[in-house]
Formats: sequence, structure tokens, C-alpha cells
Amino acid sequence: MAFELLLGNDRLKQNLVQSLAKGHISHFYLLSGPEGSGKHTLARLLAAAILCREPDAPCLHCQACRKVMSGMHPDFITVDDPEKKTVTVDLIRRARADMYVQPNESDYKIYLFPRAQDMGLPGQNALLKVLEEPPKYGVFLLLTDNPEKLLPTVRSRCTELRLQALPQKLLLEQLARDFPQAQPEDLTAAAARSAGFLGQARKLLEEGTTLMPGTEGFLQAFSARDPLGLVRTLVPLEKSKRDALIPLLDQWLELLESALACRSGVQALSPHARALAQSCTADRLFQGVQSLRKARLYADSNVSPAAICGYLEWALR
Repeated sequence: MAFELLLGNDRLKQNLVQSLAKGHISHFYLLSGPEGSGKHTLARLLAAAILCREPDAPCLHCQACRKVMSGMHPDFITVDDPEKKTVTVDLIRRARADMYVQPNESDYKIYLFPRAQDMGLPGQNALLKVLEEPPKYGVFLLLTDNPEKLLPTVRSRCTELRLQALPQKLLLEQLARDFPQAQPEDLTAAAARSAGFLGQARKLLEEGTTLMPGTEGFLQAFSARDPLGLVRTLVPLEKSKRDALIPLLDQWLELLESALACRSGVQALSPHARALAQSCTADRLFQGVQSLRKARLYADSNVSPAAICGYLEWALR
């Protein structure tokens, strides 16, 4: 059964398979769980299972399944505009109108809302109109990391599928397969910081070993208390744009905060943070964290990059 592609969540998968085998397909599913919990994976598998016509749906081999998994099925429609912070009421109204057009290739027409929590009250009320009287072929998949942001009247009409954290053993085994070059302590730290959610752990491991240009020089100068090295790192950044400087400050701050936590006995994910924790005192790290937080505040307050870099040259010397 292809639902095994979703790790863990055995009870949820078992109930879903049994329900689908009996032909019980809800018009509205609410898939809830934190970022990285597997909501998008489950949504694709559920859509494939509904649109697949093979006995052991989803088979993932038929044309319908392949189209769903690749995002190309005309009856599996995503309702979102990633360039906007919210899911606008106009998007929902267009989806509502399109719902009453018959499916193109299948017996069902599925609408995926990947950011259901970002629908405002007007949008949710617009959605309620179709939730109250959906066409028999209509299915809505609402994905959210916070069900409480949805109206009770919306939630009450949905079959909720709540994704759970993975057991640590299962999570570590999968991470070891995904990151064969990672050190065991990195995998353990990522599993702990992710609260058991695979997507978050993968993101932590991917980001933990990637240094932005300028970070390595900063770490070396900071840990060695090398004022000249700090100047060499910061002076070229004085002419950078604020939007380019902010992510760099964020990475420096995250590394120093992780190193400070490591000094207190918390596992650090990044080997660079662990190295900092070994080479710097807690006082030195605390000073660096405070200075970088102030620099980050200056950046948000439209202080020029030249002034921010000048401040850091003085504060971190």
C-alpha cells in the first residue's frame, strides 16, 4: 500500500485505508500538523487514492497516480498564490465557481489548500458556502499547521487527519538513510530539535552544514578574538544591500546562540556551533549574541549596512 510512503502515523493510515476501501470518501479533509509533519505527502497520496481506479489504490503506477504525484492532474487543483501572504477571498471564490464544472478525467475533483490557516474570515465564509452544499464529486483538502485559526463551522464539516511526531528510532533510521555522511551526533541533535517531525529534521541538517559567504571568516575571527580579522570580514559588507546583510546576521546569530546553548549542555546541531562552544567562553558568546541582536534590530530599523558593520567592528573587537 502506497500510504507507507508516509512514515509513522500507523493508526491514521490504517483508518484511512479502511475507509477508502469501503468507498467512504469525505468531501472535506483537514490535514493538520506542524511544518515538516508530512501534510503535503499525505495530501498527494490521498488525492492519488481517490483518483486512482486500480484495486489497490493508490497504486502510484497508473496514469492518474503519476499525474497526481507530479502535480499535473487536471482534477487535482491547488488553490494558492505563494507570492501573497494570505489566501485571498478572490482565489477561494474562483475555486468555488470552478467546483461546479464537471471533472475532466476522473470521478472526483480535488481542491488542495496548502495554507488553510492563512485564509481570512471573508475567505473562510466564502468557502463555507460550498462546504454546506458540495457537488457529489467535490473534495477539499485543507492543510494547516494550526487548526485553531479556522472557524469552528469550517472545522466541524471536515474529517480531521492529525499527523503525529515519529518515534525517535524510526526518525533516526530515516535521517541516516537521507544523510549518510552526517555524524551520529548531528542526527541525534536534529531529531531532538525537530520534535520528531521528519521535514523539520531534514531542513535542520541541510541548513546546519551550509555556511553563507563571509560566515567562515567571521567565525574564525570571532573565536580567535582577532579584531583585524573581523575588520577584513565586515568592511566588504559595508557596501552590501540590507536585504543581503540580514540573512548573514541571522546565520551568525543562530550559530552563536547554538554555541551558547551547547555550553549549557544542549546538543548543538551544527559542527560549527560545537567548535565555537569549545573555543569561546560563555561570556564571550553572550557578548556576541547581544551585539548581533542589536545589529539585527538596527537592520530592521533601516540603519545603513555601513553603520551596522561599523558597530559590529567595535562591539565584537
